[in-house]
Amino acid sequence: MIEMRSDTFTLPTPQMVSAMTQAVLGDDVYGEDPTVNRLEELAAGMVGKAAACLMPSGTMANLAALLVHVPRGGKALVGNESDIYLYEAGGASVCGGIVYEPIPTQSDGTLAMDDLAAALPPDPDDPQFALPGLICVENTHNRMGGQVLSQVYLAQLRGFAAGHGIPVHMDGARIFNAAVATGVPAKHIAAHADSIQFCLSKGLSAPIGSILAGDAGFIEGARRIRKMLGGGMRQAGVFAAAGVVALTSMIDRLAEDHELAAQLAAGLADVDGIEVDASSVTTNIVLFRVTAKGLDDKRFLHAARQRGLAMADFGHGRIRAVTHRGLSSPDISAAAAIVADVVREAD
Repeated sequence: MIEMRSDTFTLPTPQMVSAMTQAVLGDDVYGEDPTVNRLEELAAGMVGKAAACLMPSGTMANLAALLVHVPRGGKALVGNESDIYLYEAGGASVCGGIVYEPIPTQSDGTLAMDDLAAALPPDPDDPQFALPGLICVENTHNRMGGQVLSQVYLAQLRGFAAGHGIPVHMDGARIFNAAVATGVPAKHIAAHADSIQFCLSKGLSAPIGSILAGDAGFIEGARRIRKMLGGGMRQAGVFAAAGVVALTSMIDRLAEDHELAAQLAAGLADVDGIEVDASSVTTNIVLFRVTAKGLDDKRFLHAARQRGLAMADFGHGRIRAVTHRGLSSPDISAAAAIVADVVREAD
């Protein structure tokens, strides 16, 4: 099967497996797992933050960030196409009494300053209005096809947030894809946010885990939230060891995933009955539409899977294909050929 539903299907490398079996362990809830401590120190430095905390998942990392930043009854300003808003089970509302304020997401993944300003209460002293306690941005932006938020935009956002006394959290699940695509170090990207989470899995290929980073006081609060949510993992160095390998040896190779995505987009662009903007593909996510008559998305995906190609329905009439370490250039050529066959046989 040519697996393109997500880069979460990556498997740990042999080096990761070896590191996991040899990891020096301790009890991380007591702060005494040396491998976890090494990973957290390394990760914090790479995104330019004072401290970091290992989390089981990006969902828990984002949730912990919201619960630390936003008081109960406060608002989190989130993109209406963001993963935090769409894919994380409303955790901040359920667990923290936090109100999500969905902001229109622009095609490049940004949240317009005018839209953010419109979400601010007309009178902060009026008790009937929930006060905004956080602005959340996503970089790269999943639902917008892996778009990278520009440094110019992030600086503008930071200025807006600071002017209104609101912190910024960055869902940087694929922050290193953004860094590799632009040549801007991750710490410079993360400098525009008070806190950031990023995944050790996905393109970096670790089997589990995400990092939440920020200042020391924020991370102290996040550790308490992690414990409350059931994320205290004891001898977590077993998988932290894979995270160390991910951060020290797997970042630069993300460029290969980007090249494969560009190859796929170019191949799809040559297929009649497929609509794709190849010029918009900058990282490892390709979004396209099936325009062939008599072929809806469900039938297309089923037919492709029957031929050995797995892709995902992404809503709004779009299909998502994600490249990763488990794919090769011949796989991409084969995938484009399968798509062409499915469309041709539907005529």
